[in-house]
Amino acid sequence: MQPAKIPKPDPAWPDPVWPDPARPDPAWPDPAWEVEAVLAWHDDNAKAAIRSLLDDCKHLRQQLALAERAMSRGMTRGWTPRYKRDAL
Repeated sequence: MQPAKIPKPDPAWPDPVWPDPARPDPAWPDPAWEVEAVLAWHDDNAKAAIRSLLDDCKHLRQQLALAERAMSRGMTRGWTPRYKRDAL
């Protein structure tokens, strides 16, 4: 029997440290692009974009509340969701 191989971390995938302003997310190089993409999706209608984002936020909060009720504390090892973001 051979000893188990210990996997080494892939240098292409560094440990996730988020948010790290010194190392922006390569998938989203320009944060302003997200704003432009949302506005373009709604044909430059800012009110429709805001309404859509608020609806998404409400839906995700409902999903989080549902998951909180459905999961046992042992499954999450004591983790509980927070509904407000941490101050950056």
